[in-house]
Amino acid sequence: MKMKYILVTGGVISGIGKGVTAASLGVILKHAGLAVTSIKIDPYINIDAGCFSPYEHGEVYVLDDGGEVDLDLGNYERFLNVSLSRDNNITTGKIYQHVINKERRGDFLGVTVQVVPHITDAIQQWVERVARIPVSEDQRVPEVCIIELGGTIGDIEGMPFIEAFRQFQFKAGKENFCNVHVSLVPRPSSTGEHKTKPTQASVRELRGLGLTPDLIFCRSEQSIDESVRKKISNFCHVEPHQVINIKDQASIYHVPIEMIQQDVHGILKERLKLSFEIPKPKKFMIRWRQLADRAENLRKFVKISLVGKYTQLEDAYASVIKALQHASLASNHKLKLTYINSADLEENTKEEDPVKYHDAWKALCQSDGVLVPGGFGIRGVEGKIQAAKWCRVNNKPFLGVCLGLQCAVIEYARNVCGLEGANSTEMDENTKYPVVIDMPEHNQGQLGGTMRLGKRQTMFNTQNSILRQLYGNVDFIEERHRHRFEVNPEYVGQLEAHGMKFVGRDTENVRMEIMELNGPGGVHPYYVAVQYHPEYISRPLSPSPPYLGLILASVGKLQQVLSSTGASTQLNNEEDDGEISDEEISNLVKTISYPDKLRGAALESGNKSPSRPGSEENDRPDSSRHGSGSDSPARTVWSGTVRHGSPLNFTAPEQTSPRVKIDPKPKIDSE
Repeated sequence: MKMKYILVTGGVISGIGKGVTAASLGVILKHAGLAVTSIKIDPYINIDAGCFSPYEHGEVYVLDDGGEVDLDLGNYERFLNVSLSRDNNITTGKIYQHVINKERRGDFLGVTVQVVPHITDAIQQWVERVARIPVSEDQRVPEVCIIELGGTIGDIEGMPFIEAFRQFQFKAGKENFCNVHVSLVPRPSSTGEHKTKPTQASVRELRGLGLTPDLIFCRSEQSIDESVRKKISNFCHVEPHQVINIKDQASIYHVPIEMIQQDVHGILKERLKLSFEIPKPKKFMIRWRQLADRAENLRKFVKISLVGKYTQLEDAYASVIKALQHASLASNHKLKLTYINSADLEENTKEEDPVKYHDAWKALCQSDGVLVPGGFGIRGVEGKIQAAKWCRVNNKPFLGVCLGLQCAVIEYARNVCGLEGANSTEMDENTKYPVVIDMPEHNQGQLGGTMRLGKRQTMFNTQNSILRQLYGNVDFIEERHRHRFEVNPEYVGQLEAHGMKFVGRDTENVRMEIMELNGPGGVHPYYVAVQYHPEYISRPLSPSPPYLGLILASVGKLQQVLSSTGASTQLNNEEDDGEISDEEISNLVKTISYPDKLRGAALESGNKSPSRPGSEENDRPDSSRHGSGSDSPARTVWSGTVRHGSPLNFTAPEQTSPRVKIDPKPKIDSE
């Protein structure tokens, strides 16, 4: 079968839901038995998303190969259960860099290099090449490639891409190319009726550029009536059944279900001449329906405080929030998430704005568990350190991720080890006790793409570890990284002598990856921190073990789950009240909480230490310090959405890289 391409464009406004639409189309086709891949096109000139501020574009999502990409690729991976590469994210910067490099090599034989045909040809060739790269666990060559074009139709930045696909539709053939256009159908409160003019104008502009939509997805707050559907059909040159209304849903995971109810899979099958049998409606995607419905019916709540620096924009922690949701669902609870600006916990805020200070501490004290995620720069770090101290002293379940681990180490060094003034060289270059330092590979003259990025191996060095049990008692794990700073190995002995244990390290036994204060049965219920970002590979049927441990400890079930045994291996999604037993949760930990293939490889390896993946040049430090914004008091949101999926396939590369000697007091750039 020839490759089928589905181009998703957007009109009227940005943020209309193109990413969720593209991912939902992929879910439907994948459940129909087709191999699906995705490409995201971002028309900005940046090479990648690595140097973006969280306030600019939200979270920077990291892939297995270290690619720093748009957060929409996280939706694709979570929805489709695939593992994408950096080439699945196309930017204007990448395309122009590729063409200019070819021109410098003399590949164009002296001809004038122009947008048409050279840039447009490069776009088409990139899409054709990446579309055929296997992304699923079974390594099937994709049959359908879903391409999301970022931005809005009419943006000057997107014009070369529009022209490229205008040409590409003829190159691919009518039966192999489909254009899905997502538009807004507003309903002004003053009139009380839906307005179709914005959609008409958007489609008219798209058609004027040479692309005619085969499906129009109308986004609205409420359902549109049949007269509105017919009006859009009449003025936008599509049949009424090709006008799909996606009103606001309880969660994004209901979007594919809504599409099925409007026969989107049938329309795509006919339009692209796809070869699959349409299942009976009640049986099609039944597991997806069960998960989405069950998440809404949970009655018990778990209160988690997220102590971060970018709390004004939820997208800055998109994967973290998803990971918390997956773990909460697995533990039979709905997530109640409170955002606390870490700067509000600091003493200077107490002097400047006492109300904000006390509100933040009140929210922290009322939580069942605390998460301190990653971040960059000095702003708000002391607040994170105070949160870590409060959790340690008051036996509150705590999970630190990336910078969260570093803050926990700094706090412990100061208040337990007696190293007054201990700090990270990121925050204080001249600190007397640099317990956190930048990596020796750090290129101080360049920020973009210079972090330690992508999938790396972490070795467990003890059986007495909560996380090791949560990961299924494997010898090693593979998780994605994104950091420039790390725990200084010169201070590890002193920290461990005072009770802080680094139970997971890199394959050279030098980089500290996992920290725990107590093993199973210890005094503290859960005080864990990791240098990597486990949220990037969290799935609803395979929740991230560190996040699952936090939620289980927060609801008082962790020790019971780790010590119990049973025969069940799946969540019981068919119970009317959404309840599952502790035994089922325990077996979730034992059988689903980490990719099966990796667990098997680790168990077969015995006591052997696998080679560390990557190379010296790929073992890189991070991007620029992200922007700051005005402070905001703690915010609380209710969340309970999930998505369907299963564990990713991880295979450890058989290559090694030399370890660069660490200077305990390196010099760093001032940022």
